[in-house]
Amino acid sequence: MGVSAGEQPLCHCCIPLSSCGYMDRSSLLRLIQGQLDPENTGFVCAETFATLVTNNELPLDPAKLEMLFALSQGNEEGQICYSQLVDLISNKRSSSFRRAISSGQRALPRDVLLDQAGLGVYKRFVRYVAYEILPGEMERRWYFYQHRPCPPPIFMAAVTLTQLIVFLCYGIRLNKWVLQTYHPEYMKSPLVYHPGHRARAWRFLTYMFMHVGLEQLGFNTLLQLMIGVPLEMVHGVLRISFLYLAGVLAGSLAVSVTDMRAPLVGGSGGVYALCSAHLANVVMNWAGMKCPYKVLRMILALVCMSSEVGRAVWLRFSPPLPAAGPQPSFMAHLAGAAVGVSMGLTILRSYEENLQDQCGWWVILLCYATFLAFAIFWNVFAYDLLGVQIPHPP
Repeated sequence: MGVSAGEQPLCHCCIPLSSCGYMDRSSLLRLIQGQLDPENTGFVCAETFATLVTNNELPLDPAKLEMLFALSQGNEEGQICYSQLVDLISNKRSSSFRRAISSGQRALPRDVLLDQAGLGVYKRFVRYVAYEILPGEMERRWYFYQHRPCPPPIFMAAVTLTQLIVFLCYGIRLNKWVLQTYHPEYMKSPLVYHPGHRARAWRFLTYMFMHVGLEQLGFNTLLQLMIGVPLEMVHGVLRISFLYLAGVLAGSLAVSVTDMRAPLVGGSGGVYALCSAHLANVVMNWAGMKCPYKVLRMILALVCMSSEVGRAVWLRFSPPLPAAGPQPSFMAHLAGAAVGVSMGLTILRSYEENLQDQCGWWVILLCYATFLAFAIFWNVFAYDLLGVQIPHPP
């Protein structure tokens, strides 16, 4: 299966070998074929390719060389095919990455990232993030060498900053910092979700910027920064922002279906989507996760998340102060957790892989879209058909 002249998809494309150098793909393949595969078998020896990289001073980072040898472990003669080699050098997300993780990494003698000395402050933080989020040593090394500081984790920072600014504005305006929902002016905010304002569709998302009080704001922002920022650094802004907003939207829609008279505030839907996805990923990759004090931290996280849900249930059904209407619902916490365990776990388990190539991802998206369609239908027709007595909107 040699490289013939008619294979146009492999030509006229540049392959990034480092941040400062490029090689034309067809030139690289000609170099490989001429020196490593003169018989046009379509396979090259991994060790010979590593020697070629060294002799020609090609800037290929150590993580890719390790991945190359891992891929070769699946071949009896220690060879890899052209397509795997090109995908590897091109940083293309493919199933070959996970195949290398599962089949080849045990046979590779290499140092552990924790043994590396002389790293700067930022590089040590990147190494810490790798051990907190990723389950395999090769995945951690791949992330460590491939990570770039730009773009930074701007989504989690922007959401947290906006939540803090909104809370400060309402705290100063109402002169109330705890249990703000009991203030008669609080529910008049155009950001709060209220069942009487369901036609204002933006409220199904903007409620995440409002909070019951300082205790809920502190809990959510702490988890967003401790878990959301590392997740965004590893998996990227698009995946993590999609997961967070999916949890937020599922939270408000779940409230509109299951707790039809209740308003909703707080970013708990998105926070619980991130946290439950991360915790589920840790459990499913327990042996590979090397973060310190795993058991203690898992128990602490579950206790804190359960306590927050219990506090929300208590405020919903046993308000400590007289209120003009129902207090915010707790269903967003549960809906966010459901999104995290399903959609979020699929995202976190697909590091360096294309989600669109996975059948399970499309099944989960179909289920989520079905829920959205049902919830929209419910909001349009069910309230009138069931005769729900909605509290007068402020």
